[in-house]
Amino acid sequence: MKNMYMIILFVIISLHGISSLACADEESILSKGQTLYVPAYSHIYAGNRQMEILLTVTLSLRNTDPLSSVTITLIDYYGTKGDFIQKFLDKPLVLRPLESTHYIIPHKDVSGGSGANFLVEWKSEKPVNPPLVESIMIGTQGISFTSRGVPIVTPH
Repeated sequence: MKNMYMIILFVIISLHGISSLACADEESILSKGQTLYVPAYSHIYAGNRQMEILLTVTLSLRNTDPLSSVTITLIDYYGTKGDFIQKFLDKPLVLRPLESTHYIIPHKDVSGGSGANFLVEWKSEKPVNPPLVESIMIGTQGISFTSRGVPIVTPH
């Protein structure tokens, strides 16, 4: 009986290891560029009266590739109704290997609303690890959370 439990335990551990490797492989897909949709919230609602809590939004861009640069070609900010609010780049921005940068929407700027978002486009001359693009929201009441960019297809 003891041997049966050992075999079952071995199979479970082996399967867990295989599934972990599969997940790691899925996350390490190289790319030469993407358009990312990044959710952001310039405010959220609290309580039964839907009191607005204003948030500072930080858009964080991190080149995760240790060997290659990536070029950020577009950072645009949109509001809840899909309306264009602000363009952040006048010219492409090169992020060297493992370099990061950020952009801030102050907490008093409520133009984005509760459904604000960024579109971020990046490219590279060769396949690289995609950059990590997140929005970080922080309120004066100690509320904080993040949203991660997701690749989307855009018409070009």
